[in-house]
Amino acid sequence: MHGFIRVAAAVHKLQVANPDFNSLEIVKIIKEAEKKEVAIIVFPELSITSYSCSDLFFQKKLNESVYKALEDITNATETLNIISIIGAPLWHKNRLYNCAIVIQKGEILGVVPKIFLPEHKEFYEKRWFCSGKDIKNETITINSKEYPFGIDLLFSKEAPFGIEICEDLWSVIPPSSYQAINGALIHFNLSASNEIVGKYEYRRALVSQQSARNVSAYVYTSSGVFESTSDLVYGGDSLIAENGVILSQGERFKRDSYFITADIDLDYLKYYREIETSYKDNTPSDIRLIDTKPLNKISSLQRSIDPHPFVPKNKAKRDERCKEIFSIQTAGLAKRLEHIGNPKIVIGVSGGLDSTLALLVAYETMKLLNRDPKDIIAVTMPGFGTTGRTYKNAVNLCKSLNVTLKEISIKEAVLQHFKDINHSPDICDVTYENAQARERTQILFDLANKEGGIVLGTGDLSEIALGFATYGGDHLSMYNVNASIPKTLIRYVVSWVAEMEENVGEILKDIVKTPVSPELLPKQDDKIVQKTEEIIGPYKLHDFFLYHMIKYGANPAKILFLAKEAFKNEYSEQTILKWLKIFIKRFFANQFKRNCSPDGPKVGSISLSPRGDWRMPSDATVNIWLKELQDLSSTL
Repeated sequence: MHGFIRVAAAVHKLQVANPDFNSLEIVKIIKEAEKKEVAIIVFPELSITSYSCSDLFFQKKLNESVYKALEDITNATETLNIISIIGAPLWHKNRLYNCAIVIQKGEILGVVPKIFLPEHKEFYEKRWFCSGKDIKNETITINSKEYPFGIDLLFSKEAPFGIEICEDLWSVIPPSSYQAINGALIHFNLSASNEIVGKYEYRRALVSQQSARNVSAYVYTSSGVFESTSDLVYGGDSLIAENGVILSQGERFKRDSYFITADIDLDYLKYYREIETSYKDNTPSDIRLIDTKPLNKISSLQRSIDPHPFVPKNKAKRDERCKEIFSIQTAGLAKRLEHIGNPKIVIGVSGGLDSTLALLVAYETMKLLNRDPKDIIAVTMPGFGTTGRTYKNAVNLCKSLNVTLKEISIKEAVLQHFKDINHSPDICDVTYENAQARERTQILFDLANKEGGIVLGTGDLSEIALGFATYGGDHLSMYNVNASIPKTLIRYVVSWVAEMEENVGEILKDIVKTPVSPELLPKQDDKIVQKTEEIIGPYKLHDFFLYHMIKYGANPAKILFLAKEAFKNEYSEQTILKWLKIFIKRFFANQFKRNCSPDGPKVGSISLSPRGDWRMPSDATVNIWLKELQDLSSTL
C-alpha cells in the first residue's frame, strides 16, 4: 500500500532451556501477527532456547531439541506468508554459533551468525559461541538440508532487510551499516539486553541513531522477564524506529507474550537516501540477496500521519523550534547587514502574519547589533482593501517597538496609474490587484535608496511554493528572512514571540487570529473580502502537500492517500483532491518566480531556493502529475 510495509518485534513468554515450550509460544505469536497483516516479525536473541542457558548450550539434548523445535516451527508455518526471524544456537563445522534463522512459508531462507560476542562484565558469550565475522558464501546444515549461511546475507528484493544480533549494534561499526550500504532498508536485531539503571535510555538512543545514520528502519527486540534471574533481569524491550524517529515502543517487564508493530514507509527511505545523504558515495561489497515470496500487504494504515508536519505537537518542542527559527533568521539578517555596511532596514508592514514576523526579526537583529530600532523604517501603505483591524495592528506594533513609522497611501498613485494604462478602477481583476502590489514595492525600493537602506522581504515558503506573490511586486526584496518558513509554522513563531514580549503580546495575538489576506480587493463594511484560503485553499493542506512532495518525492496518489489519513476527520477526499490539483498546477506554473528569488536563510529541512535546495526548469510540464490526479478523480 503506497510503499508501506508492516513489521513487528515480539517478546515471547519462555522457559529456560525448553525449546519445546518456546517454539509453541513463537508459533502462537507468528499466527497472530499474520492475522494483523505483518510482513516480517523478529524474536529475541536465542529465542528457541532462551539466552541464559550458559553451559547447557553444550548439552547434546538441548541441541537436539533446538533442531526439533525448528522443524516444528517450519511445519506449523507452512501456510503462513509472514517472514519470521528466530534466534537459536546452531552448530557449523564443529563450532557453535549464535544465529538468526529466517523462515517463510515453512522454509528456512537463510541463517545469519552473530559477529560481536561480548566478553566483559556480566557477559561471557565467547565461552560458548564463535564469531561469524569470517563466514561468507557458506551453507549450514539444518535437519539434513543446506541453507545459505553467513554475514553476507540480505533478504527480499521487495523490502531489502538485514539482520544483526544484540552486541553487533553496540560495536564501533555495526554490521547494519554495511547492510545499509548494500541496499538494506530495514534492519532486524535479535537481542538479549539486561536491564540496569540508565541502559534503557541509551538503548533507545542507539536504535534511533543507527536508523538515522543508515536512513533505514530498525526493528529491535530483547529477551523478557522469563529469562534466568540468577544474576540479571531482562525487561523485554522492543523498539521500531524509522530514520531516527521511534515509531513504536513496547512496555518493558510484561509477564506475557506480546508484539509491537509499525508501518514502515519504504518509498520515503529510498528517496531520502537518494536525495539528502552521501549514501551513494559509499562503496557496496559482495552480498547474497535471498529473495522471498511476495510480502504480506496491509489493507489499512496503522500508522498515524501528522497533519502538520512542519509543526511539533509538543509545546515545549514547538517553543524550542520557534526559538531556533527566530535565531537563524536573526543571525542571517545580522550578517547581511554587517556585510553591506549596516544600512537601515526598510519594510512594508500590513498587519498580517508575514510582515509581522519579518518586522520582529528586524527588531531583534537591531538589538543583537546594538543598534537603534529607529533604524528600522516600517512603512504602512493603505490601499483599497486595507481594513481598520490590520491597519491598527500594524501601526500599534510599530509604535510599541519604537521603530520609525511612515504612512504612505497608495490610492492616488494607483488611480493615476490606472489612468495611464487606461484601466477602469471598477474592474477588480489581476491588473487591479498587481498594480497595488507593485506600487508598494516601488515605494519601498525608492525609500531604501533615499535612506540608504535594504528592503526586507516578507514572503513565506507556502506563498513561494504556490507563487502567491506579484512578480515585480512583493516577490522582490533585497533579503527575505521568511523564505523557508511555511505559513502554518509562522503562526506559531509569532505566537511564541507574543509570549516572550509582553509589550506587544496582545497585538501579536490578534494578528495571529486575523484571516490571511493580501487586502487588494475593496473592503466591505471595513471587513476583509479577499481571504486567501478561500481562493487557493487551506494553507494546512498546501503545507502538507509541499512537505511530502519535496521532502519525500511523493507522487500525487501517495500525497492524496496520506492527506486522507491525516485529515480524515476534517476534509473529504474530493476536497483534498481539489486543492491538491490547485497546488500542483500552481507549483509548476510559478517556478519562474522562484528562479529569481532574493537571498534568504534556509531555516527548515525544506527550501525552494534556486541556488540551493530546489532546481527546476521554469518550463517543465505538469502533464503527468495532473494525469495521475485525473485518473484518481475518475475512481471517486
